[in-house]
Amino acid sequence: MSQRSLARELNISLGSINFCFRALIEKGLVKVQNFSNSKHKLGYVYLLTPSGITEKSQLTAAFLKRKVGEYEALKAEIDQLKAELSDDQC
Repeated sequence: MSQRSLARELNISLGSINFCFRALIEKGLVKVQNFSNSKHKLGYVYLLTPSGITEKSQLTAAFLKRKVGEYEALKAEIDQLKAELSDDQC
């Protein structure tokens, strides 16, 4: 995916995407490789470095933990509403 298509997909400016990529590269989480000599003409490819993979894994684990918490809270709320409806109908 190109920076332009990523910007379009996320509905943010191309400059913002470029700024973020530069920060990720500077932080050592993403590595850039130039494939301009390639037959496929991919241009630049952004690769996660080992520390980038670690960071991504930690962010993913935190995201999943947050989503499980949200799910459990919603489930408890739904169960409570069902119980209230049951009590009202008796």
